[in-house]
Amino acid sequence: MEKKQLITFGRAAVDLNATEYNRPMEETMTFTKYVGGSPANVAIGTAKLGLDVGMIAKVSDDQHGNFVLDYMNKAGVDTKYITKDTEGRKIGLTFTEIKSPEECSILMYRDHVADLYLDVNDFDDEYIQSAETLLVSGTSLSQSPSREAALHAIDTARQNGVEVIIELDYRPYTWKSKEETSIYMTAAARMADVVIGTRDEFNVLENSEDQTDEASVKKLFEYSPQLIVVKHGVKGSKAFTRNGNVIEGDVYKTQVLKTFGAGDSFASGFIYAMKQNKGVKEALKYGSAAASIVVSKHSSSEAMPTVEEIETLIQNHEG
Repeated sequence: MEKKQLITFGRAAVDLNATEYNRPMEETMTFTKYVGGSPANVAIGTAKLGLDVGMIAKVSDDQHGNFVLDYMNKAGVDTKYITKDTEGRKIGLTFTEIKSPEECSILMYRDHVADLYLDVNDFDDEYIQSAETLLVSGTSLSQSPSREAALHAIDTARQNGVEVIIELDYRPYTWKSKEETSIYMTAAARMADVVIGTRDEFNVLENSEDQTDEASVKKLFEYSPQLIVVKHGVKGSKAFTRNGNVIEGDVYKTQVLKTFGAGDSFASGFIYAMKQNKGVKEALKYGSAAASIVVSKHSSSEAMPTVEEIETLIQNHEG
């Protein structure tokens, strides 16, 4: 089986982004449709950067599911294991509100969504074994049978020397309690080689509001992780290595349109740079630059930058 540089696992959805800015959703009449969902966006973003990428997901057997599959195929993502739900479940819908560059929100429709019914029988272990890296979204751990499928995928990767990245991707709509969220996110993070999340998401993982970055990573380094990235939004990001190095990421100022999509583009740029053996410091630059580009544009998936766009922004900033 052909070796993939990256396989992402979890949520593929449809984003409906407000076409009218600077107004609440109640007054917004028009939206533009894009592919959404964190692991889907990362698959599209890394494919656009030139990586050989596949995705394991489940979508609805309808026009929305067809839209996602068609877009992913055109983006160069291997969709062999993006299956269609046969029980009539629908794809997740995310409506976005852009009141101002600082005040954006999302409204998710995620009751009985297809992606959370992804089952261990929907993909082959050999597919995961053939990858260099598996990225699992935290949202896929929020309900069964997707939870068991995600944990099985992680375990299969670990047993076969495949790098595991956990992107915490916390979406409160899909979890039943803070305690449940903490238990399963912690379990997955402890099995990972790399953990990426915002400071708020690490708080959710620990079910605590008063942890420092240093305390968070110290606990996880007692287990499998080798590298942990904590994102602080406009304040930048920090990467912590198992041997005690702390690398601070740059921030690239941009004309911000909206706040969502930054995390997925950050992960795409970061993973790409690490695959090119550029080192953690450079990977943080690529991630931050990619995030800056995406928050200045209307979509998340459609706005994923090229290598040239990322490197031009970095060079202009350093120049």
